[in-house]
Amino acid sequence: MTQLNLTGGARIGMANATWPFASLKVTKDRLDLNATIVGNLVFRPEDIISIEPYYMIPIIGQGIKINHRIPKYKEKVIFWTFKNPNEVIRQIKQTGFFDNSSSSEKQCDSDIIVERQKQGGFPVKIPFAIGIVIIWNILFVMDFLNLSKSDSEGVPLGNGAIGALGLVFLSCLFTLISKDFRKIVLKEGRELKDISRFLYFLMFISGIMMISILTFPK
Repeated sequence: MTQLNLTGGARIGMANATWPFASLKVTKDRLDLNATIVGNLVFRPEDIISIEPYYMIPIIGQGIKINHRIPKYKEKVIFWTFKNPNEVIRQIKQTGFFDNSSSSEKQCDSDIIVERQKQGGFPVKIPFAIGIVIIWNILFVMDFLNLSKSDSEGVPLGNGAIGALGLVFLSCLFTLISKDFRKIVLKEGRELKDISRFLYFLMFISGIMMISILTFPK
C-alpha cells in the first residue's frame, strides 16, 4: 500500500469535527489530517512520537491518537473512524510511514511543511475570523436592543440576525468562487479544498436559517 485515504471525524484540542468532516491521508513521507475549519495538520515521519488506538465509545467513539512534537499544534490530536483502530495503524505501517523517520521528501517540500506547522492548524487568518465574530455579535446585539425598545415579546430575531447569517453565507460563497477573496480568508499555503466541505455545510445551514426567519410570522 503506497497511500492510505480515510474519511472520518477528528478532535484537535477541545474542538471536534464529526464524520464526514475529517480526512486522513498517509504516504511514506507525510501524514495529513484535514478537519476543515477545526484544523489542517500535516506531519513528517520525524514529527510523530507514536500513533496509538484511542477508545471512548465502541464503534462510534474510537480512533487513533497522534502523539507529536509540533509546538504550534494542539497536544490532543485524534482521528475518529468506524474502522478498527488497530487495523488503521496496520494500514499506516503498510505505507512505510513508520519506517521513514528520516523523510525522503525533497528539502523544499519539507521546508513548506515546517512553514505550515509554524502557522498552527487553524486554516483561516486570525484577523478575518475575529472580524467575522465581532460583526456577527454586533448584528445580533442590534436585534436585542431593538426588542428592548419595543413592547413586543418573543425571539429577538430580525434584520440583525438576517444580516449576520447573510454575512456568513456571502463570506462562504465568495471564498468558494473568488481567488482574491480567498487570499483574505486563508493562511498562506492553504487551499480551498482544506475547508470547502465545511463552507458548503455552513452555506446550507445559514441559508435555511435566513429563510426560516424571513418566513416566520411576525
